[in-house]
Parts: sequence; C-alpha cells; structure tokens
Amino acid sequence: MFIEYLGSLRGRRVSVLGAGISNTPLIEALLNAGVDITVRDAREKADLGDAVTRYGQKGARIIAGEGYLEGLDSDLIFRTPGLMPTNRAIVEAVARGAELTSEMEVFFELCPCMIIAVTGSDGKTTTTTIIAEILKNEGRRVHVGGNIGTPLLTRVDDIGRDDIAVLELSSYQLMTMKKSPDIAVVTNVSPNHLDVHGSMEEYIGAKRNIFIHQARGCKAVFNADNGIARSFAAEARGEAALFSSKTRVADGVYLEGGVIYEAAGGVGRRLMAADEILLPGAHNIENFMAAFSAVRGLAGESALAETARSFEGVEHRLEFVRELCGVRYYNDSIATSPTRTIAGLRAFDRKVILIAGGKDKGVAFGELGAEILAHVGTLVLTGASAQLLLDAVTSAQGYDGTPEIIMEAGFSDAVSAAARAARAGDIVLLSPACASFDAFRNFEERGNTFKAIVRGLR
Repeated sequence: MFIEYLGSLRGRRVSVLGAGISNTPLIEALLNAGVDITVRDAREKADLGDAVTRYGQKGARIIAGEGYLEGLDSDLIFRTPGLMPTNRAIVEAVARGAELTSEMEVFFELCPCMIIAVTGSDGKTTTTTIIAEILKNEGRRVHVGGNIGTPLLTRVDDIGRDDIAVLELSSYQLMTMKKSPDIAVVTNVSPNHLDVHGSMEEYIGAKRNIFIHQARGCKAVFNADNGIARSFAAEARGEAALFSSKTRVADGVYLEGGVIYEAAGGVGRRLMAADEILLPGAHNIENFMAAFSAVRGLAGESALAETARSFEGVEHRLEFVRELCGVRYYNDSIATSPTRTIAGLRAFDRKVILIAGGKDKGVAFGELGAEILAHVGTLVLTGASAQLLLDAVTSAQGYDGTPEIIMEAGFSDAVSAAARAARAGDIVLLSPACASFDAFRNFEERGNTFKAIVRGLR
C-alpha cells in the first residue's frame, strides 16, 4: 500500500517540513520513488550534516535556515510534529490550495491493522509501552510508534492485518488528525505546552482528536479522576471505558482497597493486587489500569499479570541509575511539567533531594510549590526557570525556610550540589518540571547527561 501511495505522488510538488527523526525515512522513501520533493528545515545546512549531500544527490531541493518556509507553494506538505499548523506560512499555503498532512496521518490512512493510540499530558509513553508489552506477552505481533519508537509509515507494507499498532500521540501530532484509532486512551489532560499552543482550549482540542473521529464500534478509555479527560466520555461515539484509583466505575478498571478490579455493567471482578506491579508510584498503577482497560478482550489475565510483575519501566521515567554510599539516584528527565514532577515526588516514601528547573513552558508552578514543601528535603534549582520555581516554593503556604534551596547556574553543578547534600538513605531525584531546551536538545540528552554525571561520582 505504501508503494502504491508513493506512486500516486509522482507529478505532484511535495514539501517535507523538518528533516528530523520522524521524517527521515519518509524523505528517503519519497526520493527513492522519484517524487519531486523540497526538504525545508529551520536548521542551517551545516547543522544538517551529510543529509544535505545525500538528499541533494537524489534530486531533492534543500531550503534551510532562517526563511526556510518562504515561497512554500507545494501541492502537498508533510508537517513535522514540532511545527504548528497555525504557522502563517503553512496557513497561507493551505489557503492557496495545498494539502497539509504528516507521516502519522498517512499511516492512519494506510495501516491495515488495528490501531491503539495513547495521549495525555502525563503517562502516555509508559502506558503505550505497557499496552505493547501486554500484547506481546499475549503472543500478538505489535508495532510501536508515533511519538516513540520507529516511524512506521515506511514499514506499513510489513504490517499484517492481524497485527496491532500501538502509538503514542502528542498534541502536536493530533492537531490536524482527521482519523482516530480503533482504541483511544486519554491518560489525563492538564496545562502543558502552553508556550507553543495558542491557548488551553487549543491544547484540549488537539487531545480530543484522538477519539472524536471514531466510529460506533470503536472504544475510548478515559481517566475518571481527571476532570477534562472524564468530560470527554460524554462525547465518545463508541464504547467509553473509565479507569480510576479513587472510585468504582461501571465499565473499565478501578482500584479499591489495594486491589485492581475490572468492571463490566457495574459488576467488578478482581484482577490483581496493586502491589504486584513492579513499577513504583501511584501514577504507574494508574498507567497500568489505563492499559488494562485498553486491552480488554485482546489479552488474558496471565499476560496482564506477567507484564505487571516484570515491566521495569521506560528510560528517563523514574529510572533508577545507581546507589552510591547508601544514596539512590533516579532519572525522571521526562518530567517536563509540574504534574509529572508531582507524580514523581509522590512515588517515594520519604522526602527527596530534588533537582528541578529548565525552560519555562508557560505553566503555573503554584501547586508544585506546595508539593515540594511536603516531599522535598533539599531543593536544587537550575536553568532558565530557577527563579520562577524559587518564587513558587518560598511563597507557598507554610514555607518556613525549609526545604533548603540551592541555586546553581550550570546543570552539572546542580547534580554535584545534590550529591554533596545527600547522606546514606537519601534519594536524589532529577525531575525538572520544565522543558530541557534552555540547555539540551531534548529531555533524553538531559537524562543521559544526568546519568553520566551520577555514574562518574566517587
């Protein structure tokens, strides 16, 4: 199907906006199929490396650097997820008749198998991975992609009808989606990425796209404990299932008395004790409940139990790094929002030494300030938002000079300061509550840097 799709593009002028990871296989496939394409990227040509030569030798035009969107007059435009469809150049091109799409949107059109997709402000990567692991333990052939894993569009011809594609979808990807998956999961919705989205309403609208285009035979799973996610249930066009750690639900999965139950028609049935889940933290119990709700009818209890007892988590998500002199170090670099950091703080049974700070995303830190008072013994702040976090903590009700607050300009200095403050029995947690772009390319680079520094401690 993908080969046929490529053939349909011959004779059309195609622009690919962004030459990053998600679009690289697409660019290669378009060029190999003889499609007339222009590759546009905000980075300078020197920063694109050998891709400039490689693409150029195959006939692509390369427009890079400042003004890379000028003269955008193609018939078909592939948008990279990080480039908003509200960009003026894109809006004007669409108004002139250009078709706007993306790697993921075309995948939805061509994918021959069931698609399960997960979105949310927090927990979507872990929930996506849990779903995939459960299905693999059930013996299903699974393809993981979207915002994680490998771009799947160029591999669509290798996907069988009985396979299952499990995707993580970000708000950026969802903004222009006109199809929804067979099974949609919304882990939660809270203020996030407001430095990029025009408003909270735009952000919520993007999340809604994961289920709003479903047909009656589809299913959507929502977090009953999150007001916005729960409100989506009334809009679901197919089956709506809920998961909750606070109350019983009629259809879905819930937690009661330390036991996880599956409910259908108001009747609950025991699945397992929550403490059978290997991953620490109440938020990970919720991630498992969301996954259990999604795979009902697709996987048996043995696959659920095997996954719960063996799944060790995803890199950069409360990832245990090492223990040194009785101090345990955890990497939670994925925590780019206050709500995610709050979840990380609540995962431990003692006050921690917290390293936080980075690029501000336009999200208020007030609630986080109060949580830091309750869960942090020493706070090390760094990065562009350090002063905002300091103000949130010192202005929180009940602040009396504790926790001790250490300000460090550099990231490595912040990690070293946390290590110096730690004593046997302490936990040092990197959970920044902010984006990484003030000092790193992404949260992975930040987490890897943290791990390298910690592993080098003596």
